[in-house]
Amino acid sequence: MATALVTGATSGIGAAFARALAARGWDLVLVARDEDRLEEEAARYRAAGRGAEVLRADLTDRGDVDRVAARLEDSAAPVDLLVNNAGFSVRASLLSTDQAAHDRAFEVMVRAVQVLSGAAGRAMTARGRGRIVNVGSTAGRITMGAYSAIKAWVTVYTEGLANELAGTGVTAMALEPGWVRTEFHARAGISGSSMPDALWLDADDLVAAALRDLLRGRVVSTPSARYKALMFVARHAPRSGIRRVSKALSDRRRSSLPE
Repeated sequence: MATALVTGATSGIGAAFARALAARGWDLVLVARDEDRLEEEAARYRAAGRGAEVLRADLTDRGDVDRVAARLEDSAAPVDLLVNNAGFSVRASLLSTDQAAHDRAFEVMVRAVQVLSGAAGRAMTARGRGRIVNVGSTAGRITMGAYSAIKAWVTVYTEGLANELAGTGVTAMALEPGWVRTEFHARAGISGSSMPDALWLDADDLVAAALRDLLRGRVVSTPSARYKALMFVARHAPRSGIRRVSKALSDRRRSSLPE
């Protein structure tokens, strides 16, 4: 029986991955900070006949990250798919003297991704099979502050990881979603009306497309035709134009936030 470990598994894209994988017959290791929500989610999957293990972890805590890494390297209970999904919006200014928000973002969306991908990669390579999905963002193709920089790192890191894993039977894929209707944006204070309706995606549709790309061996997945087109433009447009568009989007987002 195949097993997937999903971080940030109780909401948003992480929960959509868990639902999709369980429906396809996978057992789950659910990782998140809220133990009550983890147990609720696990109970639903167990009731449907799936194995569901709970691993409470705060990925800003390096000790917790090490515990998740140890689970990934447990040869007695192998993990066949890692989904590094945990993340959050970073609203702190790049000029802020308070680095707490940036430090937290680094721990969860950079360091934890590298540590967990490395642990999974080592264990999977030893078995000659496995898959790693790191959730980046189309924001990494533009210039909207710290979050864009972090997500650009996720994509480039994953492409490098895919190179190292070539020929081992293990694959790595960066998923670059656009705006997805989840708790992520609500927690960030971003309303659905702050962006055009055509740019919003459904989480379950997004994950279904990502899993198809994973089976095809794609290294970078950008679900939906509209975002593929937008990212083609982003890759080929002058960077000065990308900066102007990014500033306009940032200004629009700030204007939608409550005072």
